[in-house]
Amino acid sequence: MTTLNTSAEIVKGLVSTIIPVYNRPQMIHAAVDSVLAQTYRPIEIILVNDGSSDNTGEVLDRIAREHADTVRVIHRANGGAGLARESGRLAARGEYIQYLDSDDWLLPNKFEDQVAALVRRPDCGIAYGITRLVNERGDTLREPSKWTGEQHEQLFPGLLRDRWWHTHTPLYTRRISDLAGAWPKQRPEDWDLEARMGAHRVKLVHCGTLVSCHRDHDTEGRVSRGNHEAYLRDEAWFLPRLYACAVEAGVPADATEMKHLSRWAFMRARHLGAIGESELANSLYRLALAAAPRFSASLRTAGVLAAVVGWKTVGKVSMLRERLPV
Repeated sequence: MTTLNTSAEIVKGLVSTIIPVYNRPQMIHAAVDSVLAQTYRPIEIILVNDGSSDNTGEVLDRIAREHADTVRVIHRANGGAGLARESGRLAARGEYIQYLDSDDWLLPNKFEDQVAALVRRPDCGIAYGITRLVNERGDTLREPSKWTGEQHEQLFPGLLRDRWWHTHTPLYTRRISDLAGAWPKQRPEDWDLEARMGAHRVKLVHCGTLVSCHRDHDTEGRVSRGNHEAYLRDEAWFLPRLYACAVEAGVPADATEMKHLSRWAFMRARHLGAIGESELANSLYRLALAAAPRFSASLRTAGVLAAVVGWKTVGKVSMLRERLPV
């Protein structure tokens, strides 16, 4: 078991890869092998066993013994993807930080291409490239996945619409990682982390090559999975933070992305009302008004109705109109 060392000396040029694992004794091998196959050196791999209930911990320890010069293992109580990655971040010694989930993998050129891009552009704090979406057999479903084929100079305002890459797509400098601070427990933890990076107006550089593969599947075991109602509550925590980061990043109040956030918050307010979370619903309703003060009359009408009949009734009626389960 590795003890966290937050005062570890940073090793220049080192890429630290942090892989949280929960009940993934088989898939983890491909993820680790993809890091070991990198054409770039020096590297280190930090495997974080997030309280697995099977033999995953033993598998990780065996991998660490086989690659003792490169791989370390942290065993921690189950806490979810964010806290697992934070354990790895605190133990990392690299000048560059890479996150990778246990069911995805990197292409061999990733570190070489992205480190080179950051060296060429010292004003940038994040390098990214193209990610390919694959199925469980490894067949290509989409390339590029999300917006990873596009060149963007900053995370905002696009981050108000979508987390437009995958967790493994970017390579972060240690500086922006430290500026952003700790991973949260609540979801969407990766989106929240990058919103805080965006608030610092970090610059991005696209390396121009294919760098990683994201596996699309429905099997159990992704560290971040959970139930729908819990995710709604997490979004009620996240959306005000996303808005605050966008404001700090300088996104104009009249940007179309702000209107998108307003609609998103309004929708979630109705969903939360339908499950009886009236206080959270009202909080997101106020956020929707703040993000787009001149939004459509339907938003203000819903607020008036909620004041009269309550957010639960407004939410249930809205769900019936949208034909969504309550």
